Amino acid sequence: MEKLEQLYEGKAKKVFKTDDPQLLIVDYKDDATAFNGLKKGSIAGKGVINNQMSNRLMAKLEKQGVPTHFVQELSERETLVKKVSIVPLEVIIRNISAGSFAKRYGVEEGIVFDAPTIEFSYKNDELGDPLLNSYHALALKLATPQEIEIIKDYSFKVNDFLKAFWAECGVILVDFKLEFGRLADGTIVLADEISPDTCRLWDAKTHEKLDKDRFRRDLGGVEDAYAEIMKRLLDHDAQ
Repeated sequence: MEKLEQLYEGKAKKVFKTDDPQLLIVDYKDDATAFNGLKKGSIAGKGVINNQMSNRLMAKLEKQGVPTHFVQELSERETLVKKVSIVPLEVIIRNISAGSFAKRYGVEEGIVFDAPTIEFSYKNDELGDPLLNSYHALALKLATPQEIEIIKDYSFKVNDFLKAFWAECGVILVDFKLEFGRLADGTIVLADEISPDTCRLWDAKTHEKLDKDRFRRDLGGVEDAYAEIMKRLLDHDAQ
């Protein structure tokens, strides 16, 4: 598979064309941003961890009946993926109150919900990714009613699987963000990544944060947290 010109560079990844129009190469960077790019930094080795963790989790999700854009890991930082057009809806599933939810509704972090919540935000950096509901998504023609139902169904499936998987690793899945894309034939698949950049992951015993919140909140030990979460995943898979 030949790597051709760069198509795009985002906050955490670069995307390249290949000699197959339906396939792209994603290259994960160590750059880190928070608060819609207002805070910038770098987390050593993050690209390698996010790439490999995302690929392993997506391969597992495929077996659970959730189609993804993942094709093949090419190197520690590069992965071959199916070309998709991203649905401009960020999906956030929450199992426990944290982050913007706690701030927005004036509740403490750590409240365990009776059932997971789902929220959508409009994927638009200029507008600061505003929250919206499915009626807004339809009004803005971001997705069809059928696509929204498929996305919701897949998102809760992902949550069920990841919650159970991380629990086996001694980790609590607090919340996470997903993005979906359309293949050329319109099929909805899970895209983007699943990593400590996109999930809140707490140690089950100590509630120590093992995710990007360490960077957002200047808690220190960011590299160690990413390495620890990757170690737990690899230890689990080695059993």
